[in-house]
Amino acid sequence: MLDKARRIADEVLFPAAGRVDVTGQIPAEHLDLLAAEGFYGLAAREDVDRTTFARIVEALAGGCLATAFVWLQHHAAVTAAANTPGVREEWLEPLRAGRRRAGISQAGVRPGPSPLTAQRVDGGYVLDGEAPWVTGWGMIDTLRVAARDGDTIVWALLDAAAGPTLRITPLDLVAVQASGTVHVRFDRHFVPEERVTGTLPLSDWAGWDAANLGLNGSLALGVAARCCRLMGPSQLNAELDAVRAALDTGTGQTLPAARAAASELALRAAATVTVTTGSRAVLAGAHGQRLVREATFLLVFGSRPAIRTDLLHRVRRS
Repeated sequence: MLDKARRIADEVLFPAAGRVDVTGQIPAEHLDLLAAEGFYGLAAREDVDRTTFARIVEALAGGCLATAFVWLQHHAAVTAAANTPGVREEWLEPLRAGRRRAGISQAGVRPGPSPLTAQRVDGGYVLDGEAPWVTGWGMIDTLRVAARDGDTIVWALLDAAAGPTLRITPLDLVAVQASGTVHVRFDRHFVPEERVTGTLPLSDWAGWDAANLGLNGSLALGVAARCCRLMGPSQLNAELDAVRAALDTGTGQTLPAARAAASELALRAAATVTVTTGSRAVLAGAHGQRLVREATFLLVFGSRPAIRTDLLHRVRRS
């Protein structure tokens, strides 16, 4: 699967990345290809370990970050379906095959007052509030959402379809505009009990989250690795290997620093590509300016206070 991901990234995604960026559209063929080759079911495959999954994310992100960004967020729904009896039987196979494609909102896991609440009613829950960031709209049909019922996180699978109780507003992003990222507003949106995939005490979330921060860092590694390939051998290659190892072996205590290091390296590598290329790098469609914008986006995507603190230290020091 890793070799296949690298071939797809080099032969399909990267040659089209500039066009995807300029047009703001991911070709349907890109996501269809990933589905046909089995990449939508990775989270449910026992023969793909965590490290291999991270390398696949890195490879695809180095091909086209927008495509990888949409694809990656599908896997939370696959994991949820695989681990939820009653949901598994209906949802797992179409999600694994990519016949259903999912996005995610984690609005309900934020500390403090939640922007999205879940109220228990007969037959399920009613969602009220907002999900500030949902990616893949127009390319997904399923949304895994976290909402808050008091001090409990409620996870559920919804249909990703706008209507009277679910309204969307497209967002303009500095990069990966093709990702179809939107703001979602819920107004008494009913979720039947059979769509609920689990609950979790809010107090347990921080520990679980801290131990699972590494994968998003692979997006930044993908941008950095592509920059290294464009430039040829340099000291950045050794830094890339070191940061990759830190993400692979990271713990809840060390992963924030590793994530910060990955984001800072991507930004520095993209800046180096731009300077090395010269004035041509700022033309629309050029790799340099796109990679700088993508690295800027990854400075804040999926961030946490500990990541932000470490990253600010690194940026100020440099």
